[in-house]
Amino acid sequence: MGMSARIDMPTQSGLTHNQCDAFARQGFLVLRGLADSARVDALRALVLDHAASGVEPIEYEADVAYPGAPASRTADGGDTPRRLLQAYDRHRLFADWACDEQLTAIVAQLLDTDTLWLTRNHHNCVMTKHPRFSTATAWHKDLRYWSFHTPRLVNAWLALGEETPANGGMRLLPGTHRTRFAAERMDSDQFLRADRADNAALIETAHEVAMAPGDVLLFDAGVLHAAGANTTDALKLSLVTTYYGAENRPIPGTRSARLESVCVREARDQ
Repeated sequence: MGMSARIDMPTQSGLTHNQCDAFARQGFLVLRGLADSARVDALRALVLDHAASGVEPIEYEADVAYPGAPASRTADGGDTPRRLLQAYDRHRLFADWACDEQLTAIVAQLLDTDTLWLTRNHHNCVMTKHPRFSTATAWHKDLRYWSFHTPRLVNAWLALGEETPANGGMRLLPGTHRTRFAAERMDSDQFLRADRADNAALIETAHEVAMAPGDVLLFDAGVLHAAGANTTDALKLSLVTTYYGAENRPIPGTRSARLESVCVREARDQ
């Protein structure tokens, strides 16, 4: 398995040709230090406060029922938060990051759009991966349960602390955003079946993404990705937002259209 190479920050005029090309080929891109330490510290303090106070809405490990998760919220570890939901509406600090001018300009460049929208229905959360009771997430595409007119969406994963294989850091399969998989290669929940030889060979190409606080992983919503359990004794925190461009929109009547999207970047006059 390869570790992601270090990628420099974008220039004042935006991402370089090489950065855009890397994203188009691999389906992901890592930008180091996109959020400064003051912002990371403020966001992390806010997350810890909301988690300790049980500020709803919260999804718990018991709710997702992944293998190894507590059987119920009343079981041992059942009150372990997995996600602090609805980040954009939780607090101004989360909304400010979701609308950050540099971040949204970069995502708009990757989507080749002048107008950028944040969906409040998918991701829009803080991933809180706890020691002991966190569960692994198998290989999947985020698009499996999303309903948009086109599959062109980009996720922004902001590390609020160190992310490594040991604490359940992200793993991605390069180029899989451009691949359509036969139904038999997926299980009934649309996770990649690890028991197949063709899938096992693909998994061998995985990239493990090591991140420092303030780093941002941008990845296509169609790229296969997974994450292990947190085997350390420290909490891992990540803020995740999802965007789409002017040519795209959620399909009415679906979960993807339940909450109104937010325009985070508008077309500029020439």
